[in-house]
Amino acid sequence: MIPDPIAMIAGNGVYPATFAAAARRAGVEKLVAAAFIDETKPELAQQVNAIEWLRVGQLSKMISFFKKHDIHHAVMVGQIAPSNLFDLRPDMRLLFMLARVKKRNAESLFGAIAGELQKDGIELLLATTFLEDSMPGPGHVAGPNPRQRRWDDARYGFDIAKASSKLDIGQTVVVKNGTVLAVEAFEGTNEAIKRGGRLGKGGATMVKVSKPNQDMRFDVPVIGPATITAAAEAGVDIIVIEAHKTLLLEKESVFQLCAQNKVSLLALEENL
Repeated sequence: MIPDPIAMIAGNGVYPATFAAAARRAGVEKLVAAAFIDETKPELAQQVNAIEWLRVGQLSKMISFFKKHDIHHAVMVGQIAPSNLFDLRPDMRLLFMLARVKKRNAESLFGAIAGELQKDGIELLLATTFLEDSMPGPGHVAGPNPRQRRWDDARYGFDIAKASSKLDIGQTVVVKNGTVLAVEAFEGTNEAIKRGGRLGKGGATMVKVSKPNQDMRFDVPVIGPATITAAAEAGVDIIVIEAHKTLLLEKESVFQLCAQNKVSLLALEENL
């Protein structure tokens, strides 16, 4: 059964618009959005029945908006810039919530917000709802199919990235010929790609994976056109993602950019 109505908690980038289009194709008639000032693209207003503009931290206002529209299901789509997460202007409800949160990272904050929504009868759905076709299975996905030695480097980088993610350091690594060139930290995926590509001087492999027990309601690994472009400009010619757990945004553009820039996109599964 398709939930209807649905609310979007909409961050930045193209993810909110992509989700909105997929929800409409699935038959959702009423779609509303909680949008964030200086984060969410204004054009999203054209794809939803109602939109409420918020500052990061206005939890009570968001929940009141959802209750006004009889919302019982919501989806978090799009990121919030880390600078905004560390510059919260919390209302009283969020302040009380924060007092109960032991760790102030994105995962714990969003998990606590999901708990607050649940108190008001609002279930947070998987962020990949309606987008399952954009999560590739294992194998060669796009671009050239590399030689076996590059597949071996891809597997090596995949194992390193999974180990790094277990330590909550970062989910992206850049490797070349069995050497780790860069590990993502606070700077984000694209900056890690640039750093690793610069050190590799061409022919490097970038790997992005999920964390153990990753909460797919609000923390989905994503690859989009900007990732492919950043990789090509940095001299990274292979991108490895985790099969069934990575969302391709603007999939057709990703495929086209991979072909144009001769960037291979591969999907691997963890060896358990």
